[in-house]
Amino acid sequence: MKIMTFNTQHCLNYLEQKIDFDVMANAIKTVGADVVGLNEMRNEGPHPDYTNQVKTLADRVGFEHYYFAQAITFDGNPYGNGIISRYPIDEVKVVSIPDPKVKGYDGYYETRCVLVAKIKDYTLLVSHFGLNPDEEENAVKTVLSEVESEKCILMGDFNMQPDNAILAPIYERMTDTATAFENADAKTFPSDKPVEKIDYIFVSRDVKVLSAYVPEIIASDHRPLVAEIE
Repeated sequence: MKIMTFNTQHCLNYLEQKIDFDVMANAIKTVGADVVGLNEMRNEGPHPDYTNQVKTLADRVGFEHYYFAQAITFDGNPYGNGIISRYPIDEVKVVSIPDPKVKGYDGYYETRCVLVAKIKDYTLLVSHFGLNPDEEENAVKTVLSEVESEKCILMGDFNMQPDNAILAPIYERMTDTATAFENADAKTFPSDKPVEKIDYIFVSRDVKVLSAYVPEIIASDHRPLVAEIE
């Protein structure tokens, strides 16, 4: 099964700065992904420029199965994570990541969530972590509370470099599919000239990683990350 994580920046074409479902769908079809975890997706609401982006993208790719997980309302429209799949989604739930009780930093804060889906015999978690360390600590604790010991995949934009100590508990429990790269520190952001590795696909120890890579695709502001597993 080929897994892809993709922060689409609400399907905004990075080079042309316009909503472009075709360029996002082509990125997915080019790599032949079977299941795609999506970050920064919008859904229907009062803002006229946004409809059900997860469904629209699934339709363009040719997938029947999809789910949108709302984290917040942004400009009046639901906003969060999504998943599209070649295979049926057997179960799904949305888990909120608690906001810090006291904001310890001056940066931008945003409520986040984790989409948890059962596809085939795998548990897949899709999330987008916050920008501040206290948000990121809560995110790590939340995702680990949902991680299964077998056949589990965790993916998304975590807004942290691999050497960040906050990520250490995930590394202790799971395998970063980047270990299958020829270049294990392959960068994903920004897509035109990547300098940061902030997008990840982790798997439980029992999952075999056949390959993993960052395709040289400029669609959104992030490059996608792809891993083939069995």
